[in-house]
Amino acid sequence: MRIIWTPEAQQDRVDVWDHIATDNPRAAARMDELFSDAAARLAEYSKLGRPGNISGTHELIPHESYRLVYEIEQETVWVLALVHTAKQWPPMQE
Repeated sequence: MRIIWTPEAQQDRVDVWDHIATDNPRAAARMDELFSDAAARLAEYSKLGRPGNISGTHELIPHESYRLVYEIEQETVWVLALVHTAKQWPPMQE
C-alpha cells in the first residue's frame, strides 16, 4: 500500500506543528514523528484503525489528542485529515 497525504491533511499537520513548536519545537518534532509512524503502519495494516464517523473512512489515533482520518482506495491509503480529538468531527455543515 502506498500512503498519500491530501493537501488538506498536510495543512492540518503543518498547523499542529506550528501550534506545538511555538512553545516546544522538540515536542512538535516528536508529535510529527508519531503521525509519520502511524501513516507508515497503515501501509502494512491498512485497516488498523476503527471505522470512521464518515462512511467509507477509517480513523487511527496516533496520539490521545489526535485522530488521523483516512480512506482506502485499491492499493492507496489517502490520509484525509488530522483532527484534534476535542474538535467536532466531521465538522458540522452550515
